[in-house]
Amino acid sequence: MIINLQKGEKISLTKENSNLTKLLVGLGWDTNEYSGGFAFDLDASAFLLDQNGNASGIEDFIFYNNLEGGNGSVIHTGDNLTGEGEGDDEVIKIDLQKIPERIKKIAITVTIYEAVKRVQNFGQVANAYVRVINELTNEEFIHYDLGEDFSVETAVVVCEIYRHNDEWKFGAVGSGFSGGLQALCANYGLQAG
Repeated sequence: MIINLQKGEKISLTKENSNLTKLLVGLGWDTNEYSGGFAFDLDASAFLLDQNGNASGIEDFIFYNNLEGGNGSVIHTGDNLTGEGEGDDEVIKIDLQKIPERIKKIAITVTIYEAVKRVQNFGQVANAYVRVINELTNEEFIHYDLGEDFSVETAVVVCEIYRHNDEWKFGAVGSGFSGGLQALCANYGLQAG
């Protein structure tokens, strides 16, 4: 059974399913008709955060130039440069059992590559979603459509997967940022170079 979430809703991943250990977080999107002369290149990323909401270094930032982190617990499967076609545009694999104890939260984000140069923003993006799949059974069990609430934002925190007591939870965030990847990095205690 797929649970459809709305912005701000949270749900336990492991309370009812203690055998859940490996997740696939699939992200997808379409772009509206746009005549700016540049293709859209959206990029999914994961920030591995401590109890204060900060990444301790670049090793806690999983993206197209650093595909693995957290002792192999979080793996980005690769950059889709066009977002064309059906299904997930980018996928992040998470092994809940391998996540280091110091990591309390994983923020899953999407940014627009060179958004300022290309004059692009999330107001030009449609049908954005995140879904969570049990990797071992290939069953989708959480789906969150981001809606079309964005205008000038160039980065979005899509969702968070976080520890709460002895369980893992999923939070549908859908929070937009202006300033793209640099703004996100600064928000999580990193300096983008």
